[in-house]
Amino acid sequence: MAVASPIAPAAEDTTRRLIDSHGRVIHDLRVSVTDRCNYKCVYCRTGELGAQYPELAIADYLKLIKLFVGLGIEKVRITGGEPLLRNGLIELIEELANLRTLNGNPLDLALTTNGHLLDKLAAPLKAAGLQRVTVSMDAVDAPTFERITRVPGSFHKVLAGIRAARDAGLTPLKINCVLLRGFNDGEIEGFARFAREEDVVVRFIEFMPLEEGRLWTPEIVVPLKEIVERIGRVMPLVPMPAREASETARRYTFPDGVGEIGIIAPVSQAFCGACSRVRLTSDGKIRTCLFSQVEHDLYGRMRAGENDTALSDYIVKTIYGKEARHHIGEPEFLKPSRSMVHIGG
Repeated sequence: MAVASPIAPAAEDTTRRLIDSHGRVIHDLRVSVTDRCNYKCVYCRTGELGAQYPELAIADYLKLIKLFVGLGIEKVRITGGEPLLRNGLIELIEELANLRTLNGNPLDLALTTNGHLLDKLAAPLKAAGLQRVTVSMDAVDAPTFERITRVPGSFHKVLAGIRAARDAGLTPLKINCVLLRGFNDGEIEGFARFAREEDVVVRFIEFMPLEEGRLWTPEIVVPLKEIVERIGRVMPLVPMPAREASETARRYTFPDGVGEIGIIAPVSQAFCGACSRVRLTSDGKIRTCLFSQVEHDLYGRMRAGENDTALSDYIVKTIYGKEARHHIGEPEFLKPSRSMVHIGG
C-alpha cells in the first residue's frame, strides 16, 4: 500500500497548546476505536462482549486526532475495548504515521491490545507505521490466565502475539498486568522471570475502581511497596530514573541490567500532579480523566457542522477544565459513568 507524504498541522494552529488550569501541558492522547472485546476478564467485564457505545467511522477518528495534533499532542495511543477487532485499523495507523507534531517530528504512535489477534497482525501494524505495542496479560500461568479471561486457549494465543510483536520490532514491548489479591497476586515473581526470559518490560498496575461490576475494594489492591518487596526477596531490584515528569510507571531493573519492571500505582501513590493525558472515547467524547463524571461531545459538534476552528476552541476550553486529581479512597469518590473497557485504556 502506498505511503502518503507527511501531513503537517495547519499553520494557524501552531501557536496553540493544550494547557489545563493547573499548568499541566497535555501532549498524550488515548483514542478508543471500539468498546468491543473478545475477552471477558473478571476484573473488567460482567460477561457481555458486544459494544455498548457507537463506533465512529475511521475517517472521523482521523479528523478528530488531527485537531488534537494541531494543538500540541505528540503521543497517540490506540486502545479499545480490543482495537484489533476494528476494521480499518491498519489504514488508520498508516494515516497517523504520516502526521507531524507541531515541532515537525513524527507522532509517537502506540497501541494497547489483549494480544489475542496480534500474532497475525504484528507485522502489518509495524509496516503501517506503528512503533510500539503494549499487551495486557494478567498471568504467566496458563490456567490462571484463562480463569481471568474466561476464554479457553487464550494464554497461548497471547504468548504467540507477544513473540510476533517482538519479532516485528514493535519494541520496547510492554506487558501490563493488573494485580488483584486473591486472583493473580501469586504471579508477581513469575512475571519478574518472564521479563528477563522474554526481553519485555513488565508493568504491574494497581487495580482501580473501573470495572463493570462491584468487585473493587481497597483490600483487593496489591500496592507498589508490596510488589517491590516480593520481587526483591527473589531478585534484587535497582531503581531506574524517570524519563519524563509525566511518566506513570516507577521503573526498576535488575543488577545485571537484563529485564525491566514498571509499577503503575494510581491508588497508593497517585501521579495526578504531572498528568499529561486526555482520552477520546469510541463515540467521540473527550474524557479529561479516567474518573471524570462529565464527558464532552466533540464528535457531536463535528457532526453538527462546526468548523475546525470552533472544534479546536472547544478542545482547548475542555482541556483547560481538566480535573486536578482523582479521589479514589476518599469519602466523596464516585465511580465514573463508564467502566474502563468503555473509556479506553
